[in-house]
Amino acid sequence: MSTAPRILGGRYEVGELIGRGGMAEVHAGHDTRLGRSVAIKILRSDLARDPSFLQRFRREAQSSAGLNHANIVAVYDSGEDTFVEAGGGTVDIPYIVMEYVDGQTLREILNDEKKLSSDEACRVTMGILSALEYSHSKGIVHRDIKPGNVMVTRGGNVKVMDFGIARALADVGATMTSAQAVVGTARYLSPEQAQGESVDPRTDLYSAGCVLFELLTGRAPFVGEPVSLVYQHIGEQPQPPSLYEHSVSPELDAVVLHSLEKKRDARYQSAGEFRSDVLAARSGQEISAAALASTQAAGDSTEVVNYTRRGAALAAADHTAELDERHEPKRSRGGLWALAVIAALAAILGIGYLFMNPSGTTDQVTVTKVEGMTYDQAFSTLSQDFTVERKETSSDQSEGTVVGQDPPGGTKADRNSTVTLTVSTGPDSVKVPDVVGDSVATARQTLISAGIDADRIKVSSEKKDDSGVDSGKVAETNPKAGSTLGASNEITLYPSSGKVTVPDLVGKTQDEATQALYKAHLSISVTYERTGDETKQGKVISVPDQGKKVDNGTAVVVVVGQKPEATVTATPSPTSTPSSSSSSSSSSSSSTSSSTKPSSPSSPSDTTELTPSNTASPPNEDD
Repeated sequence: MSTAPRILGGRYEVGELIGRGGMAEVHAGHDTRLGRSVAIKILRSDLARDPSFLQRFRREAQSSAGLNHANIVAVYDSGEDTFVEAGGGTVDIPYIVMEYVDGQTLREILNDEKKLSSDEACRVTMGILSALEYSHSKGIVHRDIKPGNVMVTRGGNVKVMDFGIARALADVGATMTSAQAVVGTARYLSPEQAQGESVDPRTDLYSAGCVLFELLTGRAPFVGEPVSLVYQHIGEQPQPPSLYEHSVSPELDAVVLHSLEKKRDARYQSAGEFRSDVLAARSGQEISAAALASTQAAGDSTEVVNYTRRGAALAAADHTAELDERHEPKRSRGGLWALAVIAALAAILGIGYLFMNPSGTTDQVTVTKVEGMTYDQAFSTLSQDFTVERKETSSDQSEGTVVGQDPPGGTKADRNSTVTLTVSTGPDSVKVPDVVGDSVATARQTLISAGIDADRIKVSSEKKDDSGVDSGKVAETNPKAGSTLGASNEITLYPSSGKVTVPDLVGKTQDEATQALYKAHLSISVTYERTGDETKQGKVISVPDQGKKVDNGTAVVVVVGQKPEATVTATPSPTSTPSSSSSSSSSSSSSTSSSTKPSSPSSPSDTTELTPSNTASPPNEDD
């Protein structure tokens, strides 16, 4: 039986199973056309007749295909494969071809390490929020942000995946039906999802807050059975992360609690706002007033963390007891007490400043020139004397490089005043979509839709052989699919000639020759030639058109060596004496008759050629 790999869409080899979920399996794969590794997500065959699973799976392909961002797993292609069931029936099973990410999910990392350092947790969360900021700008709400849907590559890059229940904002604006009411994973479900209400980008931000909480502490903000979790998300206030991990700063406590506000209007309003506060908390800078206000409104639990622990945290049991003592009616008093503490601290700081600087003059410091540094280097250089703000712009400089600063380097500025750094997001570029196999007209439209100007799209007069693509369709692009195209760069389309070179098959078995021709987008027509050379029997001994250019799909004649037909040699009769001539004659006549055999059904003749109807077909996954 052949061990040929399963091929999807005429180009994707399905490899080993690398993941399995509730509705799909993920396999390592290889794109034979572009020569790259891919991941192939295939809907389970037992779910392929269920309209709801089909709809969800197809929605994932549609939602992800339009998202081109460094923090989102790219979707290259999708299609359907016909699967033959045990009873002989067939069913179309959809598949999605995705970027292959060499790394682990956050869930796997948490299972191994239990939790991350505050710095790493913030870095990973910022990657998630960058992905959400982009998808939200494209009108897509993920709706299922959780550790299992976030991957971290070996190089540390963060990739959000699985937009299986994502919806366009236009679709989620209305209240969901009861069948859609609770969509997502219970530990990371927003209050509005738990109540079956409409969702919007702030829904994803709540889930991202749950993930950040777990990265910091090793546990989700709420634990319990799914039904219990739903009620907790709706009506129970989360504890600050520092209650479970004492190294978490008060600023980070505030950021997490602000992201977990029950009312959407009270939490972060955009992924960009959330990301900025995570960055500030990570860097020890001042977080937004909204986050601080949210912390105060949450009750005295955060007051205890912020004002009574800096050097050493309270014991968890004592802290929990204090939290239990404070009931809802006392919250206003707690808020007033927090304000009183803040006012007292402000007064003390103000009096201290007057004693240290009685003249009222401002201490000025020379601003170091940081243009050309990375943002992290620049921040480290300036943050001792100044408050650093960041704004971003596209430029020819690499991503993360400081391309401007205000005030300029070399000038003097007040100590603790603000220095604004302009940071490059890299060239204004786009990721080249895969248009191989499309007509030139369709490819041009796809490229234009991706943001590439029409006058930057060129069509080469040179036609490519051996692409396996029909004549006139796109065989290759330069740069290739998945590459980054700069703002001023051109892309060239190379049409296919429709011609394929017949490969060298001599010495291969018939099965091997069939597979080689299939990969070259050709079929096989076998003839047999008898040979006494045992080393050639069962092997290809010649290919008349080897090395020639033929049309895609041509049936190539292959000559296979075959064992010679067995021959029968008659044994001569002994010489008879004259007296026995009559009997000898009779005996001889009898012997000749016995050696004459009726002709047997002919085996394949020396040059029996298989007709096209007998042409060997490509092996399938059952071989």
